[in-house]
Amino acid sequence: MPRRTTTMLASTVLLIALLCAGVFIKTPYSEMSPGPTVNTLGEHDGEPVLQISGRKTYPTTGHLNMTTVRVTSADYRMNLVEAVYGWLAHDNIVVPHDTLYPDGKTEEQSNQENAEEFSQSQESAKVAALRELDIPVRSWVIVSSVVKGSPAQGRLHAGDVIRSVDGRPVEEPSDVAELVTRHEPGEKVVFTVVPAKDAAAAEKAGKEPTRTEDVTVTTRKSEDGGRAVVGIEAGTDHTFPFSIDIKLADVGGPSAGLMFALGIVDKLTPENITGGRFVAGTGTIDDDGKVGPIGGVEMKTVGAREQGAEYFLTPKDNCESAAEDVPDGLTLVEVDTIDDAMSSLADIRAGRTDQLPTCAKG
Repeated sequence: MPRRTTTMLASTVLLIALLCAGVFIKTPYSEMSPGPTVNTLGEHDGEPVLQISGRKTYPTTGHLNMTTVRVTSADYRMNLVEAVYGWLAHDNIVVPHDTLYPDGKTEEQSNQENAEEFSQSQESAKVAALRELDIPVRSWVIVSSVVKGSPAQGRLHAGDVIRSVDGRPVEEPSDVAELVTRHEPGEKVVFTVVPAKDAAAAEKAGKEPTRTEDVTVTTRKSEDGGRAVVGIEAGTDHTFPFSIDIKLADVGGPSAGLMFALGIVDKLTPENITGGRFVAGTGTIDDDGKVGPIGGVEMKTVGAREQGAEYFLTPKDNCESAAEDVPDGLTLVEVDTIDDAMSSLADIRAGRTDQLPTCAKG
């Protein structure tokens, strides 16, 4: 057999052997890629994403698309061939597995956490949207969870409304921890609460819960030091003056908050706030309308542009990284609050695109 033929055959066999080995060699990496986008003004799986009843709504045009990122599952390990392909692919990102699933988090734990964050983002989006429209929202501090085996178990319950601690009124969830930690471990704390069942009944009737009871809990020492704790996590609950439902399955995490809030504002506003343009975006949002950063922004801009987006509302803290590789035809608009987003949408409607606060490389 000629030497050249022998060499080519040997090289081919070696290449095949390496590829086969690469398929079986597992790596500590996961992959992120552009996920689907959903117009919050439109429908998903045959029903409106935003469903509002008890308040007049208005027709909308254009798009306010929330964006997503696909990630490999917690129990999947990329092989060497997949990792190399991911590194070379322009629209995918390969990251250490622990970046997406820290501390050995399972798929079930990750899904549960994402579902909880998604639910909270919907609540905050509703509050931020109504406050943007100067529509009153009633809020109060509640027991959001009770640690199993803690002093509070059996005495305080998830959903209890906390009116005061040791007679001092509670205005924010952080007030609860601050008042509890004034005690030494082993001392008693008195919570004045509206029991969860009474709070739920009052909310259903559209009334302010009034009946309270005092609950005494003995503190214990925290596991990370000498602080006094009782084993609860405080949160905020809201009562809305009309019904707002967000219907979107198979999506998790908090990053759609901004786009949900804008979608709600658009449906409750006579003017089409997009001006009929295709706007996409991302960002967490809190009750006060502050927009926070998210992960995978580069993947989300790609997915948005593939669907036809012209403008992408980008959290201020994500702007620099997003601007490193902007898809052709997409304008990245920097936003730090819902007010910023509304101002930029007004400029887009009016054609004042030269005035938009666009993202720039660092």
